[in-house]
Amino acid sequence: MSSKQTPKISSGALVCGDNKMHGDITFGTNSIVHPSCTISAESGPIIFGDTCIIEEQAKIIHRVPFYRTDKNPVMFIGSNNVFEIDCTVEAAKIGNNNIFEPKCFVGNKVTITDGCVIGAGCVLTDEQVLPKNTIVHGSGCKQREALDQPNPQFGLMDTLMRLLPNYHHIRKPIKKP
Repeated sequence: MSSKQTPKISSGALVCGDNKMHGDITFGTNSIVHPSCTISAESGPIIFGDTCIIEEQAKIIHRVPFYRTDKNPVMFIGSNNVFEIDCTVEAAKIGNNNIFEPKCFVGNKVTITDGCVIGAGCVLTDEQVLPKNTIVHGSGCKQREALDQPNPQFGLMDTLMRLLPNYHHIRKPIKKP
């Protein structure tokens, strides 16, 4: 995978220039990528949906488990996902409206559906599919079902869209011919 590929940035997305990106990466409309994060498409493309927020020092890495035989699988990340400070996420399939809290780790054998919250410091490495609206919390990474999905972070997005360009270099969206 070439590390010289330029990420594909949809119009309305805000991607700071001070981060590490390697491989074939596509950002959906209105997504926000803070500085100092790492996004690495080692095993194939990463496609982000619309209105995702990737905060400082978050690591999103596309690694295929050793037992998978498909070539160049795609890491799909749905819309309205929030990757908070210093989380590490390797799950190959992530649905919509999920929150990954600080210092959590989600391994490449985990599938995240919709409306899930992975609590601060929680570690998920065993092969599993998290059901919709699952909250993983506490030192034992206990799981429970939430009554509703997390609310989209529209207020935070508006603030970031105004402030980040004032203090950071921003990558330009790719214009379609």
